[in-house]
Amino acid sequence: MTYASALPGQPRGGSIGGPATDRSFCVLAPNASPMTLDGTNTWIVAEPDSDLAVVIDPGPLDDAHLKDVIATVERAGRRVALTLLTHGHPDHAEGAARFAELTRTSVRALDPALRLGDEGLGLRDVITTGGLELRVVPTPGHTADSLSFHLPADGAVLTGDTVLGRGTTVVAHPDGRLGDYLDSLRRLRSLTVDDGVDTVLPGHGPVLNDARGVVEYYLAHRANRLAQVETAVEDGHRTPSEVVARVYADVDRSLWPAAELSVRAQLDYLCEHGLI
Repeated sequence: MTYASALPGQPRGGSIGGPATDRSFCVLAPNASPMTLDGTNTWIVAEPDSDLAVVIDPGPLDDAHLKDVIATVERAGRRVALTLLTHGHPDHAEGAARFAELTRTSVRALDPALRLGDEGLGLRDVITTGGLELRVVPTPGHTADSLSFHLPADGAVLTGDTVLGRGTTVVAHPDGRLGDYLDSLRRLRSLTVDDGVDTVLPGHGPVLNDARGVVEYYLAHRANRLAQVETAVEDGHRTPSEVVARVYADVDRSLWPAAELSVRAQLDYLCEHGLI
């Protein structure tokens, strides 16, 4: 879900899959593309001494990947007890129903249409499976249903597509809204300042070791892009496609359709605030 190649924060080197923190392990889905980077990061989180695990974002509907996630959990002497979704885009959620079938678990998400079971997810919810503590952090903007999960024991936050391990994310207009996204970035920044979060476990790309740095980068990037879009409109570029051609001229054209989603969100934001 990226259209930029910059490297915010401090990406951790080495393989993307594998252990990331004491309580988190990544299984990389085989769905690499310009929009999904190396593929979707499916996260397994568990207390070190627990026989229960939580899986976040099973990923695409790929039986081999889903069974690999289950096998990874079982090799650690655990079983999957719960499935969570950061949001409903297919590269994160399409395999959730099949994964729930294979593991006989419920699926919890913000969007009721994605849930399997009675429980959803919302502000101030805390997941306590097998002694694990995961705090739900609403982070709309990329999509309306985007969530992040704060893992306080590891000083980490699982961000889905709100913050990526490489590049910057798309504000997926019209479902995604720029004002919401900026508020979400500020909410994540407060976790880095007030709650000791120093590690980002993203939905795509490598782990980031400088959580505050990457969030500050994202905020600065958005402010810069917004100023560029405002200037482009003032210079007579009125349609989203015209603005993309001006502002994203240095971005691979195959990513321009994704960039146009963000531009539409930026234009809405500028109109709502009386800036154009």
